[in-house]
Amino acid sequence: AGMRIGQLAERSGVTTKTVRYYESLGLVDEPARTPTGYREYDDDAVERLRFVRDAQASGLTLSEIQSVLELKAAGARSCGHTRALLERHIAEIDHQITRLHEARAELSRLAQRARQLDPADCTDPNRCQVIEAS
Repeated sequence: AGMRIGQLAERSGVTTKTVRYYESLGLVDEPARTPTGYREYDDDAVERLRFVRDAQASGLTLSEIQSVLELKAAGARSCGHTRALLERHIAEIDHQITRLHEARAELSRLAQRARQLDPADCTDPNRCQVIEAS
């Protein structure tokens, strides 16, 4: 016997709202319906949802996950495609790290400046002397 949406959500670690959303995007197949209209899922749906959840946790977008699943559905191997997606995310993270290091250096410079300034010299009501015009 199949399981209802609440059971599926619980077993796959997502909410029922997420299940419906993923269905609307085509990440999860529309389930069979009982004669009374309830969605009825099988174990494949649990595995699919767990995969989507894990792929998202690894940094892939839902669109990227969809592209991997489409390759799988077409019978193609997805490893190279997935590797390229992950490598692109690594490059983006490296770029963010560089920007964060630059921002940290600037904040450190301002904090050092603040330690050297005399608060009594700060008389402009519209500006803080720590933040200098660049």
